[in-house]
Amino acid sequence: MRLPPDAALIIIDLQKAIDHPSWGERNNPEAESNIAALLAAWRSTGRPIYHVRHDSVEPASHYRPGQPGHDFKPEAWPFPHETIIAKRTNSAFIGTDLESRLRGANQSVLVVAGVITNNSVEATVRMAGNLGFNTFLAEDATFTFGRKDWNGIFRTAPEVHAMSLANLDGEYCTVTTTCALLDAIRDAAEKRSKARSPEDTSRPGTRK
Repeated sequence: MRLPPDAALIIIDLQKAIDHPSWGERNNPEAESNIAALLAAWRSTGRPIYHVRHDSVEPASHYRPGQPGHDFKPEAWPFPHETIIAKRTNSAFIGTDLESRLRGANQSVLVVAGVITNNSVEATVRMAGNLGFNTFLAEDATFTFGRKDWNGIFRTAPEVHAMSLANLDGEYCTVTTTCALLDAIRDAAEKRSKARSPEDTSRPGTRK
C-alpha cells in the first residue's frame, strides 16, 4: 500500500453520543485507540485531517447540537487548526463542502474511520468511491451494533460489520487495517529520509 503525503484522514461521527446504551452491543472495542493511533500518525507527518461531526436535526437524537453527546470523543478531539465538517445526513458529502475542499487541495486518496460501519461510514465510502476518490477503509477503526435483518433475524455487531465491509471492498474502497496504514506511513517516511540522505562519495582507498 502506498499513501501519498496528501492522503486525507476522514474520521466520521466519533462523538460521545455513540456511547449511549440505547445503541446496544458493539464490536471492535479497540476502534477508538486505533483511531487515536491514526490521528497521531497523520499529525506527526503533516497529512490532512477532516473531522466529520453529525449535527442531528432530530429532537430526540443524542447527536443534536446542545446535547452532551454532540461533543467529540477524547480520542478524536480535533486540534484547533484541523478541519471540522458538519453534516446532517448520513453521508459526509451531502450538504457539506467536503468534496470541494478535497478537490481544491488535490487530495484524491482518502482513509476513512469512524462510525457507524453500516450507516454513515458506508454511505460516505460509497459516495467517495462513486466520486472517483481512491478510498481506504480501516476496518478495525470503525464499529457498529447488532440489529435485526429484513427477515427479523438478529445479527450480531460483528456480523453486521462484516457484511457492510463485504458490500464496500473492491467496489467502492479497499478495506484495510490500522496496522497496514501505519506501516505504509512508516515506509513512506523511510523512503523520504533515504532520498534526502547525501550519497556516500567515498572511494576505495580514500581515507575518511
